Amino acid sequence: MQQEREHQLLEDKKDLNKFGYAQELLRDMGGFSNFAISFSIISILTGAVSLYGHGLLYGGSGMMGFGWTIVALFVILIAASMSELASAIPTAGALYHWAAILGSKRWGWYTAWINLIGQIGIVAGIDYSFSLFADPLLASAFGYTSTETTTLILFGITLLLHGIFNHIGIRLVARLNDFSAWYHIGVVVILVGSLVFFSRHELQPLDYLFQVGQTFSDKPYAIAFLIGLLQAQWTFTGYDASAHTIEETINPRVRAAWGIFTSVAFSFIFGFIMLAFVTLSIKNAAAASEAPNAFIYVISEALGGTFGSVVLWLVTFAMWFCGLASITSFSRMLYAFSRDKGMPWSRHWAEISTKYRTPAKAIWLVIILSFALALFDYIVKRINPETTYTTLAFLTAVSVVGLYVAYGIPLYLKLRAEAKGIFQRKHYGPWNLGNWSKTINVLSLIWILFISIMMVIPPNQTAGYALIAMFIVLLIMDLAYYQKHFPGPQAALNKSEEEIKSQEAKYRNS
Repeated sequence: MQQEREHQLLEDKKDLNKFGYAQELLRDMGGFSNFAISFSIISILTGAVSLYGHGLLYGGSGMMGFGWTIVALFVILIAASMSELASAIPTAGALYHWAAILGSKRWGWYTAWINLIGQIGIVAGIDYSFSLFADPLLASAFGYTSTETTTLILFGITLLLHGIFNHIGIRLVARLNDFSAWYHIGVVVILVGSLVFFSRHELQPLDYLFQVGQTFSDKPYAIAFLIGLLQAQWTFTGYDASAHTIEETINPRVRAAWGIFTSVAFSFIFGFIMLAFVTLSIKNAAAASEAPNAFIYVISEALGGTFGSVVLWLVTFAMWFCGLASITSFSRMLYAFSRDKGMPWSRHWAEISTKYRTPAKAIWLVIILSFALALFDYIVKRINPETTYTTLAFLTAVSVVGLYVAYGIPLYLKLRAEAKGIFQRKHYGPWNLGNWSKTINVLSLIWILFISIMMVIPPNQTAGYALIAMFIVLLIMDLAYYQKHFPGPQAALNKSEEEIKSQEAKYRNS
């Protein structure tokens, strides 16, 4: 068994060398660990739970039955398309490298920066979700008043802890991510079981889950329903983590591809079961939609104060694990991009800690950028207290648009490269969609275009303004940095075999 493992590690190293990169990161992840990091970032106990009130407000109970399912089915197609590319091009740059190889280095550069914008949003959104749940629970226990300020402070502390854990070692984080996957499943089982056997009220009939036409917003139901899709769409983000940790995964062409696809598929199944029973336990949907936190309201009403608090704490800890995994993914993307000199001061962000074999400086840059995004929203609300959108809706909309546009670019470029005969069947990896590839890619792109528009219409227009501002900065960066300093990932392909071996020896001997 050990010999087989050593042989596979050697083959994986050679495969990476063909793309021009040394094996710098510790390749120690198995298939389950790769799946677990994406499953933990998707985290049905984060996205579906923290935005439960958003979905209920706009789409009513039908959002949980129809909205969740519609979004999930399209996301499964996107995940399958991305899995195919991960199997063909197994490098940590992932989306960025796929775009550069299938298009050009400028396509790659823009993909990386757009992905970076989305990654900032998702890390901030996840850890802010944790703080939104943990702060009122802590306030109840310790007798202080939960405010936006105390939530922001807890958010900063949470980011700090996640940075420390990611800094000190991938083995620890990988084990925590493995535990997180089982923990998520276990908490869903506990939550559903509690609602079935210990609910203080009789559950609603099953057709309540698919009841359409009811909205508690001031918008027509059709528009309101589409706005409410943010709940499910944000939940299904971050599964590109399996690709960003591909250089740390054994047999990545197969395992990372399955990690992307199965993380989405299992999240759909377990998420649907959870949302179904939570929604069927609602007695007063209008009151729940008006509550400061609809999910806390529903669980407290159904299970009572003390028992409900225990269940809510279990859900909240799942969010903590989700945030931990998201920083792992983001820091690897940042490391891979900086390795190719894609950012100012790239040599710092591409530096690997010789002691921990982790991109330590990239990790701490992730922490700073994520906190800065939430702080920006906090300051805007202090200046203009009349704003009606929530901080979480702002952060999540930014992440959805940023990430899904980044997901879509390499899919478009793949179709274009195939039409030109540049990318052919022989370039596919062992995990591929065969004759269905083009159809699934096209459907994926249609959904990405549609959902990107829906996520920035009112009341989420502030997220649209923030994205426009970020894209303007990106254009300035193009003129100020790209032209003179970015050689592109193709430059790495020009390394000699001796250079690659020398780079690898540095990390073996340190």
